[in-house]
Amino acid sequence: MSYKDYMVRATAGNAQIRAFAATTKELADYARKVHNLSPIAAAALGRLMTGTAMMGTMMDNDDDLITVKMDGDGPMKGLLATADNKGNVKGYVSNPLVILPPNEQGHLNVGGAIGEGSLTVIRDMGLKEPYIGQVPLYSGEVAEDLTYYFTKSEQTPSSVGLGVLVERENLSVIAAGGFIVQLMPFADEETITHLEENLKKFTSVTDILKSGKTPEELLSIVLEGFDMEITDRVDLNFYCNCDRDRVERALILVGEKELQSMIGDGKEIELKCQFCNKAYTFSIDELRELKERAKAAKLQPRSDAK
Repeated sequence: MSYKDYMVRATAGNAQIRAFAATTKELADYARKVHNLSPIAAAALGRLMTGTAMMGTMMDNDDDLITVKMDGDGPMKGLLATADNKGNVKGYVSNPLVILPPNEQGHLNVGGAIGEGSLTVIRDMGLKEPYIGQVPLYSGEVAEDLTYYFTKSEQTPSSVGLGVLVERENLSVIAAGGFIVQLMPFADEETITHLEENLKKFTSVTDILKSGKTPEELLSIVLEGFDMEITDRVDLNFYCNCDRDRVERALILVGEKELQSMIGDGKEIELKCQFCNKAYTFSIDELRELKERAKAAKLQPRSDAK
């Protein structure tokens, strides 16, 4: 049977706890190959895509989108992931080639690569303005930053665990995934204490996933002693919706002057999608056509003109 990334949702403790767990080995390794990521960059983006994919399934509507962005003063500079509520996620790293020595624990130094900065969550739910929440980075290690975000920005006591294990020889991702566990406002003290004890005993996401355990088994460890019920399963995919039409529209928006400058260079141009690295090439004749379309759009009367 072929390996497939997926996520499960669950409730526990008489619905006092809601939980999510995912395995994302294929997602993380696909992103590593597409973006030619260093091990640290692969770990960072794999963690962020895993967390963002789980957060995406918390949204209600098919058209809702969530974007999670980390900006730091470290050599990685920043990274971004975006997801819908159907398990589709994509992302990129500002500096994909960053390399640093291991941290004090001998692990990939993701926190050092990202540095100090901010974590921003943008929820686009089809309203006039998207919801934007922002907190300072707690550690740059992604899971701790998302835990801090949920607690400070959304006032939802949460624990986030994320992990990406990169093979030292060929640099491929051999295990990746994570969990999000959240307490409901009506959770009693006994439930809170029991969950806290479980989390103290928890080892690491990668230790559990590299041993072959599933997301369901991962949650059963985190929620040991609770009456856990799996309520949903969602397949996860690295999915980019870029296409030539979108790139053309973007070029038209840069305006006549910029397009004329490109035409004046006398060479075709190549634009790459920052999410999937797919290349789109435009000839001089195609740029001229886009310039005409930009001109026509500029002359078009506004629909709200009196």
